[in-house]
Amino acid sequence: MATGSKLTGGAFLFEETNTADLFIPEEFTEEQLMISNSVKEFMLKEVHGLGIEKVASLDAEKDKALVMEIFKKASDLGFCGVSVDEQYGGMGLDFNTSLLFTENLSLGFSFATTIGCQTSIGSLPIVWYGTEEQKTKYLPGIASGEKGCSYCLTEPGSGSDANSAKSRAVLNAEGTHYILNGQKMWITNGGFAEVFTVFAKIENDEKLSAFIVEKNFGGISLGKEEKKMGIKASSTVQVFFNNVPIPKENLLGERGKGFNMALNILNSGRIKIAAGGMGGMKYGLERVIQYTTERIQFGKPIAEFGAMKLKVGTIASTAFAIESGVYRVGAEVDKKHAELLKAGSGGNDAKINSMREYAIECAILKVIGSEAVCNTADEAIQMFGGMGYSQETGVEMAYRDARITKIYEGTNEINRMLSLAEFYKRAFATKELKISKAGKTVPLAILQNFNPFKSGSLAREFMFVNNLKSLFLIITGAAGAKLKEKLVDQQEIVMNLADILAMAFMAESALLRVKKLSENPTTDKAALAIKTKMAQVYLYDALDTARKAANNAIDSFSGGLTKWLLKRLVRTLLGTYSINPMNLRREVADHIADKKGYYF
Repeated sequence: MATGSKLTGGAFLFEETNTADLFIPEEFTEEQLMISNSVKEFMLKEVHGLGIEKVASLDAEKDKALVMEIFKKASDLGFCGVSVDEQYGGMGLDFNTSLLFTENLSLGFSFATTIGCQTSIGSLPIVWYGTEEQKTKYLPGIASGEKGCSYCLTEPGSGSDANSAKSRAVLNAEGTHYILNGQKMWITNGGFAEVFTVFAKIENDEKLSAFIVEKNFGGISLGKEEKKMGIKASSTVQVFFNNVPIPKENLLGERGKGFNMALNILNSGRIKIAAGGMGGMKYGLERVIQYTTERIQFGKPIAEFGAMKLKVGTIASTAFAIESGVYRVGAEVDKKHAELLKAGSGGNDAKINSMREYAIECAILKVIGSEAVCNTADEAIQMFGGMGYSQETGVEMAYRDARITKIYEGTNEINRMLSLAEFYKRAFATKELKISKAGKTVPLAILQNFNPFKSGSLAREFMFVNNLKSLFLIITGAAGAKLKEKLVDQQEIVMNLADILAMAFMAESALLRVKKLSENPTTDKAALAIKTKMAQVYLYDALDTARKAANNAIDSFSGGLTKWLLKRLVRTLLGTYSINPMNLRREVADHIADKKGYYF
């Protein structure tokens, strides 16, 4: 595949990534790691220090004072301003460092949701879309934590279909204020927020607009704190707007562009869910290793049994792939931002468009990251046995807290379909993706098992990654040719295709990281060997996932000779990957046990 120099989201399907241009987590600077460690130390002291049973029973309503006390301490350290530019009192972190911040924020359990909302969907609408006057007025208070903020999009009748919202704003007779009426639900931080970003339609508009609404404008009332399955310490309420007067100058961005704004903000939230999920997985491994090395059964620690090593090896390998993908994309967002600024783009536009560029990858990472952290919590309970089901250990809390990640920032079903829809749009409508390149590489992949990395220890692995890409393009093309515009309505097939696309990106991210490390003569050889094994384990599982998804899709739309040919291609391109998964997982698990967690 040709080497591409332009930073284009989704281009990983057609273009070889030059490892010289690739960012890997091993390249974080001492300053970035100091920020990361400060977050970790804070969470261990202020949240874990309460004791696991207290943390597990924290409630946003009855423990509001304690939650706000922790929030204040976090604000004093500047945590609320990670996404806000320094000129407005924030830390002005680049995007990749903010992802590192988010990874360690996950150690705060439910409290992570509170800070996460403040620094992401709560403040980013103003950071990205605000005028200079709006930023000057609101961002200093948000960055200092003096003003809690929240994001009001969902309504009782509009969730994934956000543009069907009923909230309305009508300009008053004097032309000075919009009068807002409506209802929002599932509003994180809503119980204490002073500033709300509210999405509503102006008069008879078909599309949403956005407003900055202050609580002290009047006409705002709150429902009771929701009684939720998890993230119980996080405030979640309904917010009611009854003739709320909003100054005309508080319209955020352009009229009728609120839906696009919401999507762009959610792209950022999606990759941050993956970062937080990865942090949760690493902490879960720590807890599991601590327990399983101390728990003796049949005369030895249960960590020594193959069934435990299977779970630990799989979790660690998945965390490695997610870590590789998250920071690969985070660095690309920062590079794209710099590129746009250099080309003369305005500050707001550069932030918006650099994030939008990687909508496909953000959707993929959200799905994979959320499902992986949920699986980790489930497996942790299994490894803890009966103690995992007890509130005493806190593992059941992790299970409850993790589950929401597959729902918010767009359900995983929506994100699967979004990744494919965005691919189609860029490949066929806007022509941003040069799909014509695929016409040259796919036949080679079929005939020769095409591999851009001609030799080396990872040649076979990269062959399979490129075969995944080719298979995705072939089946997508065949499905499109057969179903045409009806394909979009066959959600099962669309989600199958999205899973193949995701496996290609995730496996490639893990392998590119290992390849770059192998090219550096200073890389620790023992650490490299374990990382290579984790990438191989992930690829082994990714191929299984892709085979199943491919066969499901083919069986769902094709028949006769076409079906036979496509299934033959699946067997050819995703044939036997001859590794010993049991031995590799055991070696990874032994390393994790020796290090007492995911430490590299």
